[in-house]
Amino acid sequence: MNKKGLWLGGLTLAVCGAALAGALMWRPSLPPVKQPAPRNAEQIRRGALVVEAGDCAVCHTRPGGEYLSGGLPLATPFGTLYSTNITPDDRTGMGQWSLEAFERAMRHGVSRDGHFLYPAFPYAHYRRMSEDDLKDAYAYLMSGPPVDSPARPNQMNFPMNIRPLVSFWNLLFLHGAQAQPESGQTAQWNRGRYLVEGAGHCAGCHSPLNLLGAEKSGQSLAGGTVDGWEAPSLLGLAQARKPWNSQQLVDYLRGEVAADHGAAAGPMRPVSLGLGKMPVSDVQAIAEYLLSLGAHTPAETPSPTPDTRALDPTARNEGAALFQAACAGCHGAGAPMRLIDGRPDLADTSALRSASSRNFVKTVREGIAMTPGASGPGMPAFAALLNDAQLTVLATYLRARAEPDHPWADLPETIDDLREDAQ
Repeated sequence: MNKKGLWLGGLTLAVCGAALAGALMWRPSLPPVKQPAPRNAEQIRRGALVVEAGDCAVCHTRPGGEYLSGGLPLATPFGTLYSTNITPDDRTGMGQWSLEAFERAMRHGVSRDGHFLYPAFPYAHYRRMSEDDLKDAYAYLMSGPPVDSPARPNQMNFPMNIRPLVSFWNLLFLHGAQAQPESGQTAQWNRGRYLVEGAGHCAGCHSPLNLLGAEKSGQSLAGGTVDGWEAPSLLGLAQARKPWNSQQLVDYLRGEVAADHGAAAGPMRPVSLGLGKMPVSDVQAIAEYLLSLGAHTPAETPSPTPDTRALDPTARNEGAALFQAACAGCHGAGAPMRLIDGRPDLADTSALRSASSRNFVKTVREGIAMTPGASGPGMPAFAALLNDAQLTVLATYLRARAEPDHPWADLPETIDDLREDAQ
């Protein structure tokens, strides 16, 4: 082939590549609607439950802001996103969205005007939801009061500030269709699986992520990190060293104190309060599904080697004194709060029995906010009352009570990291 032929061939390939990339990165805008389709009270009621199952308010309502009006900052490895207004406001919300536009966003991550949504919005999971659930959710969202709340500009790092590049993420990771029931399982198990994999998008937080922010293949629900908190593995809960049973898991998921395990804290707290508004049968279904999952034990991860070093007597005495001064009023053996809400001994809580010290340290530093109108559980923040040395002594002492053979190796590093994050 002569030089002219090579040049023409290269030009043809370049043009075809550009056309293919353009087709991949472009989506049309959908026409606005003046009046949403009619809906009835029963559909709106069902839609409210779908929205609760999808945790929509958790991300789309900022502290002190109007319900679903957006503005909550979401920290990602690629920058900070701000959630959008999903009230039916014509100018700043979804007031002009058709059902078709809503379904496209939920299944394909594309906004009404054609721009790509970042996968922090869990459309990779919402695409598994049923047609009826999406219609009900749309009816509920369009029935609410409109709130004028313009979107805050995102602060994404290059190159992820170029939205069309999300199309390549979708090409790699946006797979899976609407969930189908498994014939060999109970109706309740299938309902639980549908909620966990679809609206609940549990794997979005409870799975490790790869360098592109997608869930690692083959490690769904094996544990992740969210806002500095450990999102523990949801695999093997029934076979853990301190196993969960159905009632304990239902209580935990509904924002109550779970016997022998404790209560939800951190990012899981608002999720559990949302689940508490759902029918108990749905939460029982989630528990049945999760408790059926086996443990994830990669061959390359060795079992922890027992550490039989005894806690230094001086450290033990200092830790006991700190516990008596700061914690015993609520967590001591005879504390009234132990009787009021049934909270377990701290040595039984999941945070103290975890392989990582992160959730215990975060809970002590940040506390657990009281739910308005509820008697508990709640806990004050101790970040301003305990310095790093005191927190280290307290954590070491309580861990030795819970897991005497496995002290936290990550404790100093965790405390340093969380202190820097708070500054």
